Formats: sequence, C-alpha cells, structure tokens
Amino acid sequence: MDKTKAVLIGLVIAGVPCVYAGNPIIKDQGVNDPHIRIFNNRAYLSATHDHSIKDKGFRMDDWWLWSSDDLVNWKLESVLNPKDTYLGQPFKKCWATDIAYRNGNYYWYFSEGNQRAGVVVSGSPSGPWADPLGKPLLGSDLTPTDEYDIGILEDTNGDFYIVFGVWDYYIAKLNEDMVSLAEAPRKIEINNPRGPYNLDGTNKKKPTDDKPFLHIYNGTYYLSWGAFYAMSDNLYGPYDYKGCIIDEASFAEGYDAPTWPTGFRQGRHGSFFEWNNQWFYAYCDMSQTGSRYFRDTFISYIHYKANGEIATIRVDGIGVGEYDAALGRIEAEDYFAASDISKKELADGGFAAVVMSAGAYLKYPSVRGLKDKQKLLLHVRTKADAVVEVRRNDVEGAFLARCTIPSQQGADDFKPVACDLPPLPDVDNLCLVFRVEPGSQLEVDALSFQ
Repeated sequence: MDKTKAVLIGLVIAGVPCVYAGNPIIKDQGVNDPHIRIFNNRAYLSATHDHSIKDKGFRMDDWWLWSSDDLVNWKLESVLNPKDTYLGQPFKKCWATDIAYRNGNYYWYFSEGNQRAGVVVSGSPSGPWADPLGKPLLGSDLTPTDEYDIGILEDTNGDFYIVFGVWDYYIAKLNEDMVSLAEAPRKIEINNPRGPYNLDGTNKKKPTDDKPFLHIYNGTYYLSWGAFYAMSDNLYGPYDYKGCIIDEASFAEGYDAPTWPTGFRQGRHGSFFEWNNQWFYAYCDMSQTGSRYFRDTFISYIHYKANGEIATIRVDGIGVGEYDAALGRIEAEDYFAASDISKKELADGGFAAVVMSAGAYLKYPSVRGLKDKQKLLLHVRTKADAVVEVRRNDVEGAFLARCTIPSQQGADDFKPVACDLPPLPDVDNLCLVFRVEPGSQLEVDALSFQ
C-alpha cells in the first residue's frame, strides 16, 4: 500500500471526511472510470483508480467507493480488495465498476481486467462486502465481445439491466437477486457509430470503444461510450448515433492538453446522472496529471436540446456545485439544485432556466468572491411582473434581498435586473426563490455580481 492511500484509508477509519473542490473532484489520487449513483440523497462514486503517477502502464490494484452530499466534498467510503472476491489474490487490473441498490442491499459490480465481471453485495455502502457467487457473473465465453466495463440501468418500471463489452455491446436483464441474468445477453445495434478510433466512420473493426453506459432522459434511452452517444426509443435498440459531447470549444484554458493518442475525445469513460432536477456527466481526464496512466475524474453540467440531443459540455477547473463571482457570469442553467424549473434552448445555442410556478427556486451553493459585491444582476425576460427573493442555503433560509422584476412586454432580449445585497461573506450559499403569476413564464439567462 502506498503512503497516500494509507493516509486516505486512515482518515476514513477515523471518521474524517476527505475534502476536495473543483475539477478534478478528487485531486492527485488517480480516481477514474467514474460511475455516480444517487442513494438516499447522497452521491456515490464507484471507481477504479490508477496506482501511481510514476506508472508507465495501466495498474489498478483495487476498487474504490466515495460519497458526497454536494459533489464538492468527497469521503472514501469503502475499498474492495480483489482477494475478497472470487479472485482470491492480489490483482493489478481492477477495471471499471458500477453500483446499484435494490431490496435493502448494495450490489457492486466490477471488471476483471478486460475479460470477465463479478459482483459483491452488502447492506451498507461502507461494507463489508461478500461475493455471493464465488465466481464471475459474466464469464469470458458468454458473448462474442469481452465481458467487462459493465454499466447498470434501472428502467422506469424498476427492472435492472447490465450492459457491457467493447466495439460491440451486449445487454441483459438481471434477475431480482441482482446476481444472475434473467435472459441471454442481446447485441445492441448502433446505426452509423463513431468513436475515438473511428472518427470518420471507416474503422469497422473498432467502430465504438469500451465502457458502455445507459441512461434515460425524457423517455428516451441514451447509450454512451465515453463522450460519444446514440439514442433510441427502445432499450434494446437499434440506437442512432448522434455525436460527441466534447469538441474543441469545450475547454477552458489549461484543460485541453495533454490528452490521449487519438485526441481529446478518447478515454472519457464515465456516467450520466440526475440529481435535484439537474443532469451531470462524470468522466476521465488526464490534462492535469499529464499521464494517461494516472487519470482524474471531472464532472460537468449536462443540458439537453429541444430535439433530445446533448449539448456540448464545458471542461474546466470549476466543475459543479460551486461558483466564482469574479468570472463575471454564472449561467443560470448551471444550478446545483432546482424546483419547478425547466431548461429552454436558446437561439444562440445556450440555455435559460425557466421558472414554471410561484415558489420555484434555483440553488447556487459555494459562490466565491462575494465579500465586496453589492448587487446581484439577474439577466431575465418576462411578460409579467415577478418577484425574486435571495435567501441563504434554501427557501426557508435567512432572507438576504428582494427585488421586483418588471414586465418586459414586447422585448426579445434578456434585461439585467439588479438586487441590492447586504454585506456577505466571501463564500456563501445562495437560493433564488421566485414569485410569478400563474401561467406566466420567467426566463433567467445568467447571474452576475457587482
């Protein structure tokens, strides 16, 4: 065990949370291949982790489970050692992992390198973990692909499915016991796929990548492999390839290089998840370590276009769940939590947060740089008078300010409305509570401070 890992585990045993902020979310620990799930209003990150920044090849000795209640401060909950699985001995290819909750138990699925996959179970995310099968859940001869890099999907009817593979993906429904298959795996057809090795569509041997993931948005199924994705109305497909959510314009300065051999689209293994009416994407990045063998986990906000496609993400050091007033502009749709809010795609390709009813709110925790700010500017448009209250933490929190948003009949552009602020600490948690007329819609494009 290396010194850093020993310190981390010691802190957890002592009950001391490990605190980090921004992107990468857990700095300099090699946490990668992130799958984030929400259980009991807490985020759980199951991940592999690269052994050392000194490594010249992939080495992953065990699997980690972290948790957070704000996506900023993370605590190491559990470490799964290969010797406590059917492997029964040290193993240096502890590849991608995912976790699910059902019937009072947590099921932690893991890859045995790029060959097979297993599962352990516990009544607590902190363990201890037991291997109920004593053998792989997915054997190496189950399908024509390699049975690894699993992802778990809970469908809208409460059924669970496992997806896995490389180049070609397979899916199977899980039995209620979560440790056996209810059906033979089916191949997922993808129309016109692209991938990091197949940017122009001509590489038929490597059309996609490894690390498939499934999620559901607005009744549509999304199959992703890193930053590439396809959509379908049917869980089993066929899926239509749509694009890549990372492009040249995605990167803040200092986050575009170095990258993988085929470019910045490669190696973005990760997961999509929803929490508090906001969507997020957790993914691998190597721009800060400079090594593809010692990767970090980043998180970015996700916004869906009117046609269901996913807008290009922003890759930067701020990440999610915290904000910097000094940057001059906070996009309203990049809230951490909201109620009675929808998102609207704008003509310029951006998005606005749309207030749907009286009492709707937007939360922006951990806003930095507020100490000398005297005004909050809301960039809005509305055809009916509205009121916004600025409170601390939540809708019942300490009252900070109140201002009227006048009707903008006939106006198409967003207009700034100023709210006078009381003296604030340098970092504060802001909640915007809206009072609007029934049937009216208030659109908020951005926040800024003066």
